[in-house]
Amino acid sequence: MKFLYYPGCTLKNKAKELDIYARESAEKLGFELVEIDEFQCCGGVFTTANDETATKLASVRALKAAKAAGVPLLTVCSACHNVIKQTNHAMKNDAEFADKVNRYINDGDDYHGETEVYHYLEVLRDIIGFDKIKERSNGKLNGKKIGAYYGCLLLRPSSVMGSDDPENPKMIEDMIKAAGAEPVYYGERNECCGGYAALEEPALVKKRCGIIDESAKAAGAEILVTACPLCRYNLVKNGAGLPVLYFTELLHMALSEEI
Repeated sequence: MKFLYYPGCTLKNKAKELDIYARESAEKLGFELVEIDEFQCCGGVFTTANDETATKLASVRALKAAKAAGVPLLTVCSACHNVIKQTNHAMKNDAEFADKVNRYINDGDDYHGETEVYHYLEVLRDIIGFDKIKERSNGKLNGKKIGAYYGCLLLRPSSVMGSDDPENPKMIEDMIKAAGAEPVYYGERNECCGGYAALEEPALVKKRCGIIDESAKAAGAEILVTACPLCRYNLVKNGAGLPVLYFTELLHMALSEEI
């Protein structure tokens, strides 16, 4: 299956591992990522002011490109996915907002939420199937105790994101099982790391990251995995005692021919 792939700006610099191993793992699992020809930053955060359209335009252009190509749009970064999914929902369900955006772009091809948007993890679960990962797993991760760190952007608002239960998610844990490792469940796995407060409240963010790290270690985790570059940055910067990897790195480890 083919997807138009929106890597986002962070995956081209600070989060290259998230991108590189997403591409290599997709090839091993038999689905195709076609990078969008032109893209800008998704906007970084979905603002809810109805009269604010400028920061949504990059996401709408990416959605329109997928519509024109006749394929779904795929994202890997949690923040990009959140912004694009919420923008798509607004374009489909908020006629006033959609009218403003379409008049702003004014290219003769109005958009009203026609594109289907997937996160990479949803593709693994719903289209490829975790059983295929299990079949291909090389055993390298057997016995490893790994904690999934969802953060908030991948799951919320649940009425729009719809990828998993926001209070008791299991998507990443199911991938960890398929990769041959043992998922560790801990209380802070779907709580915010404090990401967007990093500049104004660094002490608060450091405290939040410490609570997450201690919660995971107390439950027996040896490694944390996430889909969010901002979460990984915060956890590492604030001295997380556990290694923090992207879920694509873990997937690639399980699928690699080098044991």
